[in-house]
Amino acid sequence: MEAKAKLSYLKASPQKVRLIVDLVRGKKVEEAIQILRFTNKLYAKDLEKLLRSAVANAENGENAPDVDELVVSKIFVDEGPREKRVQPAPMGRAFRIQKRKAHVTVHLSDEVAPVNARRGERKTRSKQK
Repeated sequence: MEAKAKLSYLKASPQKVRLIVDLVRGKKVEEAIQILRFTNKLYAKDLEKLLRSAVANAENGENAPDVDELVVSKIFVDEGPREKRVQPAPMGRAFRIQKRKAHVTVHLSDEVAPVNARRGERKTRSKQK
């Protein structure tokens, strides 16, 4: 069983949001919520709200799994549209400012598998002497 939730047009740079997202990828839902609650970053509160929304989607689905078994199987940040603004500069010039947006998607699953195995990464070779 998989549940998902999406947060679109978060007024944040995707690079800054990815720092927070990397903390909770592959963790159990309760542990991920605790991490987000005590993370001292501005957008952690928005991600916590998104994670709680995904849990609610899982509870209200057809095959409602046990919430304690849910794991953050996939969570990723895509770049959204940019707001382009002009900042006045000295001597009649103008600098362009880009205000970035982010789209965050979270998938919860009750199947526990290593994160690297889901992405299809190769296993590392053992060193031969």
